[in-house]
Amino acid sequence: MKILVMNGPNLNLLGEREPNIYGGDTLKSINSEIQEEAMAMGYEVTFFQSNSEGGLIDRLHEARLDCAGVILNAGAYTHYSYAIRDAISAIKIPVVEVHLSNVNSRDEFRKNSVIAPVCCGSIAGFGKYSYILGLYALNNKLGGNDE
Repeated sequence: MKILVMNGPNLNLLGEREPNIYGGDTLKSINSEIQEEAMAMGYEVTFFQSNSEGGLIDRLHEARLDCAGVILNAGAYTHYSYAIRDAISAIKIPVVEVHLSNVNSRDEFRKNSVIAPVCCGSIAGFGKYSYILGLYALNNKLGGNDE
C-alpha cells in the first residue's frame, strides 16, 4: 500500500525557518526518517510539498486513485483553507493532520483547524516525531498491526 506525505507552504524551508519553533531538521531529513519507518511497516511512501493551495488540492485529488491514506501538514492553510478541507472530505481516504509545533500554545489563530473535522485525527507538538506518530495512527486506521 502507498501512503502520501504532504507538506504545505514554507515547510520546504525547514531547518532554516524559525528553528526555535520548528527544529533544525530539514524536510529532506524528516522525509528520510518517515521513509525508513514506513518501509519497515510495509508501506510505500511518496512525498509532496507545495507552497500553492491549488497544488495541494490537485495532489489530494490524485491520492484518492493511488494511495491508501495521507499524512498532511497543511501549514498555515490548516487555519483557513476550506478548499483543502473540501478536498479531504471528497477523497474518501483517511487523512491524518500533523504539525511540528504545538499549535495550541502559539498564536490564537493557530488554535483553529478547519481541516481537523474531516481528518481522521490530528497530531501536533512532537516535532519531526509528529509525522512518525501520524504514520502509526494511519497504519492503525488502515488495519495494520502495531509491530
